[in-house]
Amino acid sequence: MLNDQALATLFTDARTHNGWHKRDVDEKLIRRAWDLAVMGPTSANCEPMRIVFVKSDAAKQRLKPHLAPGNVEKTMSAPITAIIAHDMEFYEKLPQLFPHADARSWFVGKEEAIKITAFRNATLQAGYFIMALRAIGLDSGAMSGFDNAGIDAEFFAGTPVKSNFLINIGYGDPAKLFARSPRLGFDEGASII
Repeated sequence: MLNDQALATLFTDARTHNGWHKRDVDEKLIRRAWDLAVMGPTSANCEPMRIVFVKSDAAKQRLKPHLAPGNVEKTMSAPITAIIAHDMEFYEKLPQLFPHADARSWFVGKEEAIKITAFRNATLQAGYFIMALRAIGLDSGAMSGFDNAGIDAEFFAGTPVKSNFLINIGYGDPAKLFARSPRLGFDEGASII
């Protein structure tokens, strides 16, 4: 069982950041977070999440026109912005990732199964990725509020990859945090039957 300090790092003290310290994020940390996140379970080990890490000024300028106005400043000031996406041809990697069955055949030509599986499992993996970032000492700010079609055309043209949401990554500035929003209690959002 994790101790209270570890639980605080991952859950109770962790926050969604909107402001960032001007401090570079070492690529080794991003790679470490990836390596941790892909260890989380996905159905048939399908691992459909794909990420483009937008770090350079030139790449940020490509991203900027597709952001909602309220997301521009916090994204442009973040050391890295991850475009969280899913590969609509994830099943082509199943012979490698799930070699003990012909899992590829479960998806070929089955558009609805592909769509649901890719979106669900990549979103799940993105949750693991956020927890991995927290575990290695980085802060994050996940967000919607951008033009998916524009992002897809700019960053994934000619590929089967589709964007889902963005995560700003860096060392958060606690002075720019909002007060923590309320959370639902167990009885408001869950039941045991």
